[in-house]
Amino acid sequence: MSEERRGMILQILSGQVNPVSGSDLAKDLGVSRQVIVQDVAILRAKGNSIIATPQGYMLPQGGHKNQAVLAVKHRPQDTEDELNIMVDYGLEVIDVIIEHPLYGELRGCLMMSSRQDVKRFLKELANEEATLLSSLTNGVHLHTVAYAVQEDLEAARQVLDQRGFLAVDEDDL
Repeated sequence: MSEERRGMILQILSGQVNPVSGSDLAKDLGVSRQVIVQDVAILRAKGNSIIATPQGYMLPQGGHKNQAVLAVKHRPQDTEDELNIMVDYGLEVIDVIIEHPLYGELRGCLMMSSRQDVKRFLKELANEEATLLSSLTNGVHLHTVAYAVQEDLEAARQVLDQRGFLAVDEDDL
């Protein structure tokens, strides 16, 4: 039964472009959310690439987009503006990365591509009373972004730079 359920999880995720929440998977499969979390961990251990996003689980999409890493630095209250700039220029914000002095690289999966995604993220941040990873590094962090058109990436970079968000030299980092 467990193997069958795990196969069904993969089947459900393979038919979706958007993330599927653990709660929705649990409801569809008649189990608890914790069972889904355990099943996903087992599937990952067996080599399945399942991405956990704030919106739910998904399988990696085809490599039809280019990727870049943007080094940024800003205050926590500028997070919404920074993320909206990126999604407004058609960038998908895949993750946030910080370099922690003790743990090394820490990465959080974001998978944001719209203002609605940004709003959901900020709402969840407030509801959970959580802190941003960048609070551990005085606002310095990286974002992996995906883009289809080079001009969109350059336009987003230009606006981020104009707003003072790009970390362009070692004094920023």
